[in-house]
Amino acid sequence: MLSEHGLKITPQRIAILDVIMALNCHPTADIICDHLRINYPHISIGTIYKTLDAFLSKGIIKKVQSESDTARYDGVHERHHHLYCAETERIEDYYDDGLNQMVNDYLRKKRIKNFVMEDFKIQITGKFTDKTTN
Repeated sequence: MLSEHGLKITPQRIAILDVIMALNCHPTADIICDHLRINYPHISIGTIYKTLDAFLSKGIIKKVQSESDTARYDGVHERHHHLYCAETERIEDYYDDGLNQMVNDYLRKKRIKNFVMEDFKIQITGKFTDKTTN
């Protein structure tokens, strides 16, 4: 994936991408750092942020904002939305083809003045009823 996007393959980049994909919880840079320090005890938070910025600029990952303005990272490329709990800051992916079609149809018919829609993402805020947290 890294070479497909024109990035040099380094152990740190591979490790950071592996952590994002393995955690599947929209981790923060600090969470990524905590997981990396097990195998890369000397990796700096600066290296992690620079790598995340490179991944973002190449479209390898996307940034998800929480209400506390903490950046979280998402490696899932399939169309999906997010379920967000402000109390716990837990974010989960939500897949719904019917919702995608309904919103897409509505926005295409609506034709927002001076705007061409390329994509949309919905963040649904609420509370999870189970006790699992990220």
